[in-house]
Amino acid sequence: MESTLIGLAVIAAVVIYLVVIYNKLVSLRNQYKNGFAQIDVQLQRRHDLIPNLVESAKAYMEHEKSTLTQVMDARNNAVSAQRDAARDPGESGKMQRLGGAENMLSKALANFNAVVENYPDLKADQTIQDLMEELSSTENRVSFARQAYNDGVMHYNTFREKFPNNIIAGLFAFKDRAQLQLESPEARQAPKVSF
Repeated sequence: MESTLIGLAVIAAVVIYLVVIYNKLVSLRNQYKNGFAQIDVQLQRRHDLIPNLVESAKAYMEHEKSTLTQVMDARNNAVSAQRDAARDPGESGKMQRLGGAENMLSKALANFNAVVENYPDLKADQTIQDLMEELSSTENRVSFARQAYNDGVMHYNTFREKFPNNIIAGLFAFKDRAQLQLESPEARQAPKVSF
């Protein structure tokens, strides 16, 4: 009788421990998903500002249509990648695509900024200045949101990989999640402008 009670107590302790691990995995998964939701909001804000910036610059930049087209194409690609990543935050391929698309958008915006330098009237336009300031502010918000997301993914992945957590994670399909990398060596280089 006593050994049966001890056996039941051990089984109950193991079950409780497994439930605690499962609940912690769910909690960490929800944290990184919330982190991605914050990135999603800031990227949407960034993407919404860009058409206004391009539209405002059109009147000044008659001879720079290819630059404006490049910015809008990069923006549209980034919006598509953002929507795809929002369906399954943390999935490696989707996060790589989003990071690549955002890097291309950053490069296109850097080229746009370099071209704007050649148009003093455009540079002095208050609407352009306001939009550029909003865009810069949004870039900072994206950086902070990305850091929070990446921290959440790191905590989730670390907890998921520990023993015996990895067994529970495997049983309930808690997959490894990818961080969002928005910088590439090419994005750090100054854009080259030639005439």
